[in-house]
Amino acid sequence: MPKTAHTLPTIRTVSPLRPVAWLALAWRDMVRIGWVSFAHGLALALFGGVIVAIAHQKFWLLAGALSGFLVIAPVLATSLYALSRALERNEKADVHVVLKTWLNWQNSHFNKWGNDYWCMVQFGALLALAATGWVLTSAALITLLAPAPILGPLDFVRHVVLAQDGWLFELWLAMGGVMAAPLFASSVVSMPLLLDRRVTLLQAVLTSWQTVLVNPIPMALWAAIIMGLTLLGLGTLLLGLVVVIPLLGHASWHAYRDLVDAANLPMREPAVHSAQAGRGR
Repeated sequence: MPKTAHTLPTIRTVSPLRPVAWLALAWRDMVRIGWVSFAHGLALALFGGVIVAIAHQKFWLLAGALSGFLVIAPVLATSLYALSRALERNEKADVHVVLKTWLNWQNSHFNKWGNDYWCMVQFGALLALAATGWVLTSAALITLLAPAPILGPLDFVRHVVLAQDGWLFELWLAMGGVMAAPLFASSVVSMPLLLDRRVTLLQAVLTSWQTVLVNPIPMALWAAIIMGLTLLGLGTLLLGLVVVIPLLGHASWHAYRDLVDAANLPMREPAVHSAQAGRGR
């Protein structure tokens, strides 16, 4: 078994408001990268639009598709992490980085320790499975307890969100929070770590949980920021996702770099230049 099979990186402690700085660094990356960064947001917004167009009259199908779409967003944002890493290394951050990142998934060879790009695909599949579990649980809850059949989004708003007593909506939110918390804890730094270092999926998930446990207040703020910006993107008829997706993607890379000291783990892809650029970590 490789020496690093059970090794976890060191977790740094950050200030409670540090997530705000990650957003500022992300915006700087977006400005420097330009259209390639925003193209990620546009592509995902268009994909979300297709989902809405197909399933807008079928509430649970729409909810399931959008939930799965949002849960696996960390996987879809992998090339955004790669772009921020390229900037940090003083390398060119352009469309070639994006193509190389995704082609590496296709060209990597599976090995028994899972130290390849397909770890990210496996993780995305697990997240999608978790999203499916949430939708099924949510559908069962609402179907059993709603005062009227929920056939479309307007029915959900009328009979659940705007219900006079409101207890069902509160229960639905509480259940969603209980199910979302472990997903967030498992994925907050997992994907950037899998991209950056040769680690197993288990190492990445354990590191992510450790990060949340060491920094509960900053991570709670970060989760609230992600939720707020995502709702903003969805609430603007998906147009806001053009900015929100790359902003959160680049910010997630900076969150990983701030929170995780992975110097004890081998790089998945060494820098082009021998001299390490970046922030001296």
